[in-house]
This record gives sequence, C-alpha cells and structure tokens, in this order.
Amino acid sequence: MPQHVEYEIRDFVAHLRLNRPPVNALNSELIAELHELAGRVNRDAEAGTVRVAILSARGKHFCAGADLKERRGVPEDQVEAMVNRTRAMTTALAQISVPFIAAIHGTAVGGGMEVALAADIRVLADSAKMGLRETALAIIPGAGGTQRLPRLIGESAAVYWITSARVFSAAECEKYGVANFVVPEAELMTKAESIAAEIAANGPLAVRAAKEAIVRGRDVSCEDGLKIEQECYRKIIPTHDRVEALQAFQEKRPPQFRGE
Repeated sequence: MPQHVEYEIRDFVAHLRLNRPPVNALNSELIAELHELAGRVNRDAEAGTVRVAILSARGKHFCAGADLKERRGVPEDQVEAMVNRTRAMTTALAQISVPFIAAIHGTAVGGGMEVALAADIRVLADSAKMGLRETALAIIPGAGGTQRLPRLIGESAAVYWITSARVFSAAECEKYGVANFVVPEAELMTKAESIAAEIAANGPLAVRAAKEAIVRGRDVSCEDGLKIEQECYRKIIPTHDRVEALQAFQEKRPPQFRGE
C-alpha cells in the first residue's frame, strides 16, 4: 500500500493526494509510489472506473521538490540513476491515458513543478507559487522540466524561467500559460473537481482517443498528425457510446455512456 500518496476513485475521478509532511518532498519512496499509481490510473481507466485524474496535496505546499536531505547522502555514482527514476516517474504521469489535472497550492518548485508539468491541466490557488530552482543549486531540471516547459510556454520564456531560477506567482504563471486557471485557495478543489466532472460526463473512449491524438500529434508534422487523428477516430466508430450519443440526441435525453 502507498505510504505517501492517497488514492481513491469517486464518480469516475481518480484522486491522488501527496501526503508526505511537511512539504511533500520527493524522496525515493514517494517517487516510486507516484510511478506505480500512474500505472494504476491507466489500469482503472482501461477497466472503465476512471475517466479523469486529479493530483493534489495535503499540507501547506503542493511539493517542494527533491528531498535534499536524502540527496546529500547519495554517492556521486548513484545520482544519475536517482534522477533517471524521477524522470521516469514524471514520464509515467504524463502518459496517463485520461485527462490529468494538477490542483496546486502553496509552492510547487523544482521537481514539484516538474510533476505539475506532467499534468494536462493545471489549476492554481491564487497564493500558489511555481518555479524551477535547479540552476540556483548548480544543477538543471532533470525530471522533464527542460522539455515540457518550452513546449508549454515557448523556448525564450522557458530559458528565462529555468536560468533565472525565479519563483513565479500564480498570476505570473497564468500570464505565461503555465496555469490554466487561478482561483481563491478555498475554491481550488471545487474548481478542479468541476473541470473533472465536465470531462467525465463525455464519452470516455472518445476523451481518451482525443488525448491520444493530441499527445501523439504534438511533435510531428500536421500531415502526420492528421493521420494520427484518423487512426484515433477509427477506434471509436464501432463503439456503443457513439451510437448511444446519436440515439440520445434524437430522443432528447442525456446519453448513458458505458465506455464500450
């Protein structure tokens, strides 16, 4: 059983909550648990019990990044392997097959921000702060930050974020496009859950196929991306849910999607 990440499913939404006081720092155990739970979300999505995932955190902060106390005890010849495990974890989160929302309060810095960047949608409390602080520690982001941030906000802005090692306010995060939504802290989970409910109400196979098309098409030409779109569309043509949506429209009633 996970010790540092809570996991539950409610109304087709997988809730993952970091719970490693005091600041949810990423130690080896937490990294391993997040990696395993990313796989669990995918298995639950395949089983039809999960349509959206939300990652949030208990305590005052979302995630303060790497556990530097643990890092100080790691021999030099083992540092790269530890960073590789962290990168593999954020990659697993980014590969969650359903839309993935990060609900962020307090600070999300260093590896904590890299975890948030693995999400599809980021909702920030208005008091939240985010930043990639690694260059101030004479290292670079090693869990996807140098790749996901420029794809999100552009190369020039990403160079500034990473090389300045600044911590940015929620308003600045929204301005740059790191945050999709900024809300009062008391409304953070309400907003994240309302977005999840909007998504979960739609055809689950179609939602997953749409995310697949978007993600796979991101780094290819438009021509190749259209082929990916065609491939993903083809998957949903013979589904029950597609027929049910048409029938429900004709009968003027809400569709009853079964994920098949």
